[in-house]
Amino acid sequence: MFIELTGDCISKAVFSVIALIALMVSSNATYLSIAGPINANLTNNGSVFLGNVGPGQSFYVLASAATTNASGSYVNIGWDTLKAEKLPQGWSSQASPLYENPMEMKITVAPNALDGRYAIELRAVNVGNYSKLGNLTVTAYVNVTTDVFSLAVSPKNISAGIGQPINLYVHINNTGISDDPFLIGAYGLPAWNETYQVISLHGTNTTFVYPVYASEPGLYEFNLTVTSISSPLITNSYRINLLSQASLLNDYNAVGQGVVLSPMPYGPVYAFISLLNYIYSAFAK
Repeated sequence: MFIELTGDCISKAVFSVIALIALMVSSNATYLSIAGPINANLTNNGSVFLGNVGPGQSFYVLASAATTNASGSYVNIGWDTLKAEKLPQGWSSQASPLYENPMEMKITVAPNALDGRYAIELRAVNVGNYSKLGNLTVTAYVNVTTDVFSLAVSPKNISAGIGQPINLYVHINNTGISDDPFLIGAYGLPAWNETYQVISLHGTNTTFVYPVYASEPGLYEFNLTVTSISSPLITNSYRINLLSQASLLNDYNAVGQGVVLSPMPYGPVYAFISLLNYIYSAFAK
């Protein structure tokens, strides 16, 4: 049986063979598997974009110690450490401890870093070339910006008794790659309101309860401000209106939020007053 091969058929056959060879080579290639702040499998001289980070912030790169060697054999602990090289000026890093799996290294951005895209050289090292892997180098890119989180606060209009706390719900959407803490504070009220330190992990939208109060009667417009502990440049504010006045309803509201109106241990009385406030609020709507 004779089959005639046309030029088009030969071209397709050659392309298929080349694609198959490329697939076989890539499957046998030594790689670095990154698990944070994003997921990516990278070969030598590859590149990856990690995400946004603010000036002064730190972030972690997590990677598996497992890989394959040149012949395609699986090596469970192939990479012994992960480190950063050729950092931008003013940046610093901490290599992952030897033989840690997964490997976790830390990079800190310079506090005066300007907005823009920066390149970092990451190197996975097989110490002493014991597993015959050599070193694997990839280029990681990050975007430095102060816009690494968004803020929302509820409710916007609140009423409380004089000197009695009322809870605000602070929603922090951390769109950057840093897990550095934030500070929550209220500014513009005639009372000292404590600053809270919280952590909103990268890629998460987290809600925190923050109580505020005023020590004098009046209508106050103040800022609920969230600032990165790493840099005062990374900050957002939300305007809140607080009406501070003496009233029985405000006293009931305070009891409902755990504020004791008397030092005497009248727990059941407080619970009953709180229930009355709940019923009143439900019918008032």
